[in-house]
Amino acid sequence: MTGSALDPAAPEALLPVATLPPWRPLLRAAREREGRSPAARWLQLATLAADGTPRLRTLVFRGWGGPRALDLLTDGRSAKTAELGLQPAVELCWLLPKARAQFRLRGQLQIVPEPLLKQERQRHWQALSPGGRALWGWPEPGAPLERGASFPQELAAALPLPEHFVLLRIALEQVELLALSGHPHRRRRWRLATDWREEDLNP
Repeated sequence: MTGSALDPAAPEALLPVATLPPWRPLLRAAREREGRSPAARWLQLATLAADGTPRLRTLVFRGWGGPRALDLLTDGRSAKTAELGLQPAVELCWLLPKARAQFRLRGQLQIVPEPLLKQERQRHWQALSPGGRALWGWPEPGAPLERGASFPQELAAALPLPEHFVLLRIALEQVELLALSGHPHRRRRWRLATDWREEDLNP
C-alpha cells in the first residue's frame, strides 16, 4: 500500500500521558460513558473509490499505535484496501451516543515498516477472539455467494497468519469534537499543524 511514510509509533504502554494530544483524554472519557456498549468501539471510515465516488463502512477500533495513530483491521481482499492504496487520506466519524459526542478524525494511512508490521499484525491476531479471527477464514468479501461455501465460526490463534489479515494504522492530523449536549452545541478542533492547539468553532 502507498501512504505517508512516518516514523514507527511507540508502543502505547510506553507513552507518558504528557505526550498525548489534548483530544485523547476527551475521546477516552466519551468512550467510557458508553460502558459495555459496542458503540464504544464502532467508527465509520470514509474512503474514495477508484472512480472518485465516496465509500463508507463501519469498522472496529483495535487500539492505539502511538499518540496520534489508531489501529483498524481489515480483509486485504476487500475494496477498501485497494482504495487506500490509491488515496491514503481518510476521515473517520466516531459517534458516542451516551456521551452525546461526535468525533471527526482526519489522517493518512501510515506505512508501518517491517519487522514492526509483522510484530503488530501478530499481536492483533492473538488479541482477537476465535470468533473474531473466523472472519479471515471466510470467502472473499463482496464476491458472489457460492452455495456450500465454508464460513467457519472460529479460528485458532495457532493457525498461520492469513496474508489478507491487514493492519490499517491511521496517523491522525486533525480531530474535531462536536458536543451535542447543552445549548448551543460546542465544537472544537485540534490540528497537528498547529501543535494540537485547541480552536473553538461555530457548531
